[in-house]
Amino acid sequence: MESFVIEGGHPLSGTIKPQGAKNEALQVICATLLTNDVVRIANVPDILDVRNLNLLMQNIGVKVERLARDEFSYQADELNLDYLGSDAFVRKCSELRGSVMLIGALLGRFGKATVAQPGGDKIGRRRLDTHFFGFKKLGAQLDKIEHRNVYEIHADRLKGCYMLLDEASVTGTANIIMAAVMAEGTTTIYNAACEPYVQQLCRMLCRMGARIDGIGSNLLTIEGVESLHGTDHRLLPDMIEVGSFIGMAAMIGNGIRIKDVSQRNLGIIPDSFRRMGITIEEEGDDLFIPRQDSYCVDCYVDGTILTLSDAPWPGLTPDLLSVMLVVATQAQGSVLIHQKMFESRLFFVDKLIDMGAQIILCDPHRAVVIGHDRKLTLRAGRMSSPDIRAGIALLIAALSAKGTSRIANIAQIDRGYENIEQRLNALGAKIERVQS
Repeated sequence: MESFVIEGGHPLSGTIKPQGAKNEALQVICATLLTNDVVRIANVPDILDVRNLNLLMQNIGVKVERLARDEFSYQADELNLDYLGSDAFVRKCSELRGSVMLIGALLGRFGKATVAQPGGDKIGRRRLDTHFFGFKKLGAQLDKIEHRNVYEIHADRLKGCYMLLDEASVTGTANIIMAAVMAEGTTTIYNAACEPYVQQLCRMLCRMGARIDGIGSNLLTIEGVESLHGTDHRLLPDMIEVGSFIGMAAMIGNGIRIKDVSQRNLGIIPDSFRRMGITIEEEGDDLFIPRQDSYCVDCYVDGTILTLSDAPWPGLTPDLLSVMLVVATQAQGSVLIHQKMFESRLFFVDKLIDMGAQIILCDPHRAVVIGHDRKLTLRAGRMSSPDIRAGIALLIAALSAKGTSRIANIAQIDRGYENIEQRLNALGAKIERVQS
């Protein structure tokens, strides 16, 4: 197991460019299973989750070719359908959260899929009921195989229908879309997730020959087609990485430019940081965050404490609340962080408290952060990354702390951030990757 050793207190400055979007990559790579033709995807991040998904695709029989540093081609014309139901396949899927989106593509094209509970972050329950609901509405049958602890999903022919989802699940919506694009008739999905990554998936599928209306809204209409063909696709910049860099620049920056961020796809992320008093300048498609000697958290109009809470798009993504919580520790003022979607995502705050942060963990979903206004610097410490986003938040805390910190289990950070120590060291950080 590898760890990061971080010498804190070094200001960061310079220019950094976000990687391609992790969450989009996992969706569109799975969607390549829907055609025999070649699909080329550019701006693919070199992160652990993508590498593992590419290996899984190769195990299935997909021809995966690396065309450039961040560009791959996929051709699913000779799949090993027997392997798709094997214990080896189920075991590999259970280790990778992103594998859950193979289900919709396999069901849509081949009429069958085997499902294990996927792995990934330790952030609480991430149920698949919305996925299963959509598949059943399309006519699929689910059978639980008790001795293998898996579900087998199958359908002779999926048929379009109207469905109202119980939650605007991003992966659930993506899975149902992939299952529906070649179903017989018309499928209408209400309360669909409409994140930019889902929009990107829909646009790619339309270039492949799918017929999808309502892209960007929570009401999607999909007219099934007989087959899909190949296409070229380019991933958006990763908005979670952009937000992570904004938080990093606020805490320990001495002037940082974030290049080519696709501002129109950032939603309310920049304004949410601005509500914490952080100055963000927009220059073309770049963001520039000048040195923040102090940043003062807004109050509501009636003077009550600011609450930052997650919500489905166009609300604030839950993936950035961990970063915002760390940034709040050095703000002037207090803020309530309300993590609604995942009940275990705030449990990393005990590490921040050990570092000297003033945080009250109210319950598994809410934490009050009382800012130090830079009058008290965080202390270095030893910690372990429980998930991707807590990992980057702890890294930001360690970079701002006095002394040398150590973060274990950095494979969690590697799952979502490409060569993060090299890129931050280029800005002036002192991060070393070591064997634990």
